Amino acid sequence: MEVLETGVLSGFRGVAGSDFFGGPQVKSFEQEWSDFVGSNHAVGFNSLTSGLFAMVGAAGVGPGDEVIVSPYTMSASATCVLAYGAIPVFADIDPQTYCLDPGSIRRRISERTKAIIVVHLFGSPAPMDDIMDLAREHDLIVIEDAAQAPGGLYQGQHVGTIGHMGGFSLNYHKTIHSGEGGIIVTDDDNLAIRLQLIRNHGEVVVDEMNIQEIGNLFGGNTRMTEIQAAIGRQQLHKLDFLTKTRINLARVLDEGLEDVPGITPQIVNPEDKHVYYFYPMHFDEEVWELSRDTFVRASQAEGIEMRQGYVRPIYWEPLYQRRVAFAGGNFPFDLIDPMPEYPRGLCPVTEEAHENSLIFGKFCRWPLTSDHALQVLEVVRKVWDHRGELRNIKF
Repeated sequence: MEVLETGVLSGFRGVAGSDFFGGPQVKSFEQEWSDFVGSNHAVGFNSLTSGLFAMVGAAGVGPGDEVIVSPYTMSASATCVLAYGAIPVFADIDPQTYCLDPGSIRRRISERTKAIIVVHLFGSPAPMDDIMDLAREHDLIVIEDAAQAPGGLYQGQHVGTIGHMGGFSLNYHKTIHSGEGGIIVTDDDNLAIRLQLIRNHGEVVVDEMNIQEIGNLFGGNTRMTEIQAAIGRQQLHKLDFLTKTRINLARVLDEGLEDVPGITPQIVNPEDKHVYYFYPMHFDEEVWELSRDTFVRASQAEGIEMRQGYVRPIYWEPLYQRRVAFAGGNFPFDLIDPMPEYPRGLCPVTEEAHENSLIFGKFCRWPLTSDHALQVLEVVRKVWDHRGELRNIKF
């Protein structure tokens, strides 16, 4: 209401000066988020999708470069690379964590590789030590997509703050949200100003701000409004409560599934803090002697919301199969000779998880309670007990 009463719903102006960096709510939110995660800088955006595009630009990625990405995440984690004429290179995931497998990353690195985009999928921290070791060895920029993991910790450090830049989503179905919105953190002064320039028509202020390296700094209006920031500031105060709720519910499920054969929750390093955007599980059809589809449909018939698979592997999308990102040709894929291909089997662990083994649900979130988690476990055990009968049922 304070914002509405001012009549100023966005404090940004596309000219050099204090207003280039936004209004008082945006600046306060950025400072509070920066303090929360322990970063030197935080930069607000109208979405994390915009933030991903800005991070790739700030990293200096250009035509013909390669960026290693996950095949099992939201599509923007790869298309942000195409926007700069670079090529997404898909590394496979680990079958226990569903995050990028460092061994697969290493096999995908080439002389063209410029950066790695790491996704902390479902709220689980990726193996950042191994990834950062690879980045230092090959002089690569690491971008963390922590859209699903605000409040998550890798060995005591906030995810998003370990690589060179990291981003969080404030989209309406995330743990906390401002309707839409995103926020990027970095400790690097140069990367921070580049993010701010890309956010707000940077091409018109580089002279006044004495910016020397202007590549990739053409911008747009991907700015956060004062309303979004005001909501985000209040939401940030709720994050600890909401993540504790999710973690406590996950513990109930973890303990209850210990005696259920053939279902394994996502593996979490005890030194890390998983914040459970979703609760993913590995389903073993051989142990159950039952298809994943039948298990999920039987659970749904008992009133439990479950899904099988997540998004289909990104490289299955027509954009990659046809290698057409822009009208009139195969740019940027044709910058590499021979053009990259994205065949079935490119990332076998990802494909197996999507087609056969991954199930998940929205079991770990406020206002659900431990009673709801116990209902999930009751249904899982019921399906196990009746699996022989279910083999002969068509849903």
